Amino acid sequence: MSYLDHNATSPLRDGARTAVERAFATLGNASSIHAGGRAARALIEDARAKVAMLADVPPQDVVFTSGGTEANALALWGAVAGALEGRQKGEQRITRLFVSAIEHSSVLANAAAVTERFAGLRLETIPVRSNGVADMEALAESLREGKGRALVVLMAANNETGVIQPVAQAAKLVEDAGALLMVDGVQAAGKMAMPKADYLTLSAHKIGGPQGVGALVIKSGAPYAPLILGGGQERGARAGTENTPGIAGFGAAAESCQPGTAVLRDRFEAGLQQIAHEVIIFGAKSDRVTNTSNFSLPGIGAETALMALDLDGVMLSSGAACSSGKVKRSHVLAAMGVDDAAAGAALRASFGWNSTAADVEAALDSISKLVARKRVAA
Repeated sequence: MSYLDHNATSPLRDGARTAVERAFATLGNASSIHAGGRAARALIEDARAKVAMLADVPPQDVVFTSGGTEANALALWGAVAGALEGRQKGEQRITRLFVSAIEHSSVLANAAAVTERFAGLRLETIPVRSNGVADMEALAESLREGKGRALVVLMAANNETGVIQPVAQAAKLVEDAGALLMVDGVQAAGKMAMPKADYLTLSAHKIGGPQGVGALVIKSGAPYAPLILGGGQERGARAGTENTPGIAGFGAAAESCQPGTAVLRDRFEAGLQQIAHEVIIFGAKSDRVTNTSNFSLPGIGAETALMALDLDGVMLSSGAACSSGKVKRSHVLAAMGVDDAAAGAALRASFGWNSTAADVEAALDSISKLVARKRVAA
């Protein structure tokens, strides 16, 4: 089997597996003061330090969550609610929410929901150009024209195309406007230097850690109100007994991360262009994380291609996979102005820590057969 779907989930690293197994042998609850509790607490704090090093932030800014989706939700709701609650302390409420058109669905859905929940909050979309890069001129103009404090949301790297977003440029615009910046760093972690932001989100299973654990990094001083209340865990930022084994695995995966090269991705794309000159590689002219290739084989629907590849033991994904497992048209490609025919044929290959040249060759061999059958049928 050739697994080329690391952006969906990356297989568990050996070190992470070992850390999880060791944590399962720990008896205590990390909130308990006895020896078992202290042992669990030590595992969590060790992992916190490792995740903080990956994100290049102080450990005390790291809040563990159940995954990237929860981290995105906590950042959005927590920032808006925190600014509102902090008005008596001189905090300025957030009245404008800018979200790029290519954000993950967990951001888009929560941005819409938080806008409906808080009166006076207006949601605006940051457009993207045809190369998949968010339009910073449009953001700058919108920030200048409007009034009120803004929260700007821009992912570090897109999960479908791999296109790296101009977060540093956005951060400067945000600073000049007295606004706040939230960055979804889920697909960027371990692949590039992490950007600085008021809120940064991460997910363990994208870097070879266990599923069901993530982190929200909250910059010291940034407004935040907890949404999950109870026992006061995570310094009151997110209540609930910590997932000690998952967190330990997250830390081990974070420690193991090494920036990859584009060798496999580039070899794959060169092979694609030899197989089918008409292939479209989305975002090819933009800076991308080195592991992601989003491409379209015109005339071959994504669902047909995925089934054929799967029968050959090659696992890719469509441009966007919905929770039901069915192929869904990509809002990212739509925002880039890609026509329906090309978007409907979009596939994504994403490489990871255990990918090999043999995986590339297996995928290219399967795609070659698929293209040949399409030409015969034509």
